[in-house]
Amino acid sequence: MNKLTKIAALSVLTAIALPASSALAVDEHYISDDAVVGGYDVVAYHTAGAPTMGSGDHASTYQGATWHFSSAENKAMFDAEPAKYAPAYGGWCSAGASKGKKVPTQPDLWAIVDGQLYLNSSPAAHNDLFLASTDAVIRKGESNWKVIFATSREDLLAQ
Repeated sequence: MNKLTKIAALSVLTAIALPASSALAVDEHYISDDAVVGGYDVVAYHTAGAPTMGSGDHASTYQGATWHFSSAENKAMFDAEPAKYAPAYGGWCSAGASKGKKVPTQPDLWAIVDGQLYLNSSPAAHNDLFLASTDAVIRKGESNWKVIFATSREDLLAQ
């Protein structure tokens, strides 16, 4: 292969790879209203102890997805340590992840366990599954997440 052919081939491969990486963000994170977890401030769960709506005025990009925050301070905290504040399973339901599924979450169904934010989809998923068997749900969720993290929700529903 001559140099020009190699450059052309690299350009084609780059063009093919870029859409795949943006698709990953959509598949890996629960995105609603154009932001992860519907625009709720994931830092506020840790600092205010409550779900708090974020704003596009305080937005960051992490892992190809948009995150909203309620203040410049919370945005700065996230930017400094995003892995510390990003919810488990990309913000998808923890109980759902334990069953190998991606289920949209509700911001008021949450818990912080060992510094990690976990969100859930329904009172039954939160109370009867996650809170009743926290360690088992997390263990199963972690195991399943390694397999399903980049799989679309629709593909998981079809299985």
